[in-house]
Amino acid sequence: MRAVVQRVSSASVTVDGEVVGRIGRGFLVLLGVSSDDTQDDVVYTAQKIAGLRVFEDSDGKMNLALADVDGAVLAVSQFTLYGDCRKGRRPSFIHAAPPDRADELYRGFVAELQGQGIPVETGRFQAQMDVELVNDGPVTLLIDSRKQF
Repeated sequence: MRAVVQRVSSASVTVDGEVVGRIGRGFLVLLGVSSDDTQDDVVYTAQKIAGLRVFEDSDGKMNLALADVDGAVLAVSQFTLYGDCRKGRRPSFIHAAPPDRADELYRGFVAELQGQGIPVETGRFQAQMDVELVNDGPVTLLIDSRKQF
């Protein structure tokens, strides 16, 4: 499982002119699911994101997590994070999970964050989405559940 985590002061997702998800301070998470991901990847990724200490404390140091700042997550499924661009000019997506499995694990990721008390908004799975964000910092991090050690 791969996640691009962006610290934001606000973010939203629009589908066909309708805002389907919106947050203030928190993380925009673009989440890619691979064909070999399991529930263990879901738990690892959600726990890692919930615990990231990248919000500034009173001394200006990145020392606070989402819960410490009453932050939220806007989770957007993005299979293109498993695009392989090494050969040719057209990315290959053979390592991305099939839609049914990707949706199941994406929903599991959302539920795992919510179970940790994190408010979560979402995009719409398999929809053409317009994502807007104000990247705070900017702070952008990559998390890959296969690179735990």
